[in-house]
Formats: sequence, structure tokens, C-alpha cells
Amino acid sequence: MSIALRPSQALRLWQHVMLSQVRGDAPDLTARQLAILLTVYLDPPPHTVRGLATRLDVTKPVITRALDTMGALKLVSRHRDEFDKRNVLVKRTVDGALYVERLGDDIIAKALALPI
Repeated sequence: MSIALRPSQALRLWQHVMLSQVRGDAPDLTARQLAILLTVYLDPPPHTVRGLATRLDVTKPVITRALDTMGALKLVSRHRDEFDKRNVLVKRTVDGALYVERLGDDIIAKALALPI
């Protein structure tokens, strides 16, 4: 299934989804945090701090700060790589999977409610 949107419709969809996130019970993440979270959940693992920094074209401290917040929210967890102690692996959590699934459901619901 594909959906064709005009730019104004795409922006309206994004606005409705963001309003829903801000108004809802779930934590509203920054754009950077959401980009990291979706990368961890939609791209195949393993995910490392270094790899995420490269993917998002930001520094490792930027990723670390975002992961600190998301870790406190139990959306991701971090562990030392047993094979290469220099690497920190970013792993999915049940709470994070539920957050991403609800976000996807919300996007679908808002897209279906868009006027044609």
C-alpha cells in the first residue's frame, strides 16, 4: 500500500502526530532522540554509540546524552560489547518496542483521518 500526499498534507500529518505525542501520556522525545530510537528499532542490530553517531552525523557525546535520557525512560539499554570492550552496544527494550509500535499506530490513525 502506498499513500500519496501533497507537501501540505504531509506537514499536517506530522503536526497531528507531534501534537498527539506532546499531549499523550508517553514521553515526547526530541527530533534527535526520535531519530536515534527509530534507527535502533527499524535498522538491524548491532547498534553502537559510534555507529549511531556516524549514521546521524553527530558526535558520540550527542548520542550519549540522548541515550542517557532514553535509558532513564527505559526505551533503550546500553551494554559493553563483550568482544570489543571499546564499543557500547545499544539494545532494544520491551518499553521501547511498545513506544515505537504505538507511534506507528498513531501515525496510521492520523494518516487515515487526513482529509483527501
